[in-house]
Amino acid sequence: MGVMNLTPDSFSDGGCIHGVDQAVRRAGLLLAQGADVLDLGGQSTRPGAEAVGPQRELERLLPALESIRAAYPQATLSVDTFHAEVAGAALAAGADWVNDVHGASGLRDPAMAALVAHWACTYVLMHSRGDSDSMDGLAVYGDVVVEVRAELEDATAALLAAGVRAEQLVWDPGLGFAKTTAHNLELLSRLPELAAGGYPLLLGPSRKRFIGAVLNEPRPRARLWGTATVCALAVGQGVGVLRVHDVGPIAQVVRMAAALAGPDGLV
Repeated sequence: MGVMNLTPDSFSDGGCIHGVDQAVRRAGLLLAQGADVLDLGGQSTRPGAEAVGPQRELERLLPALESIRAAYPQATLSVDTFHAEVAGAALAAGADWVNDVHGASGLRDPAMAALVAHWACTYVLMHSRGDSDSMDGLAVYGDVVVEVRAELEDATAALLAAGVRAEQLVWDPGLGFAKTTAHNLELLSRLPELAAGGYPLLLGPSRKRFIGAVLNEPRPRARLWGTATVCALAVGQGVGVLRVHDVGPIAQVVRMAAALAGPDGLV
């Protein structure tokens, strides 16, 4: 999954895409580099990010989404949003997936479950707590893996009760969202416990703060090799989707790691 942030304030690539034409070119590049899914977002979810609301999010998102869909009709497009209004408009405009960073924190938008059930789209259910302002203060766990899995299971049960089908769901443990560096490392060391829940796993380690903490690297774009290491580990533990900024080199890492992992890894 290639990241396409249509925002001025995302933590490592905010403001990198200017206008629809550049978005289409960027989409083409990521697809050529090996992206299977493009994840388009109009709201930064980094700690402390300003909440812009559905209307501004749609203004950023829809023109690019519509043009990318027209240019690449076979591409799988995901919309990174926690607003049902935005998700619905994006699905109507040609998106295939909804990637909801608040999916396992009680749904920030109660209308999301019915929308996802209606569209029968792939839905990435991500674990988080709180919002951009409060998440860091909520990173308190007894056993982070057990609690993250339990919260994903509770959210899954609510979605299934609302009519979402099990085959629509992808779990994301939410690296960096209401997690300390130690929590992130613990989740990564015990990914099979999350995979045992029975749902495909998506992981978003790309350029994250915890990689910077381990490597003593404050520059997000300089965390490529730390990201690559996490991705190789994830492939070997059965993770199905990796959400990354640097698609070209990580696609090579994934192919090599998959060859080493065999049939139980990502293929």
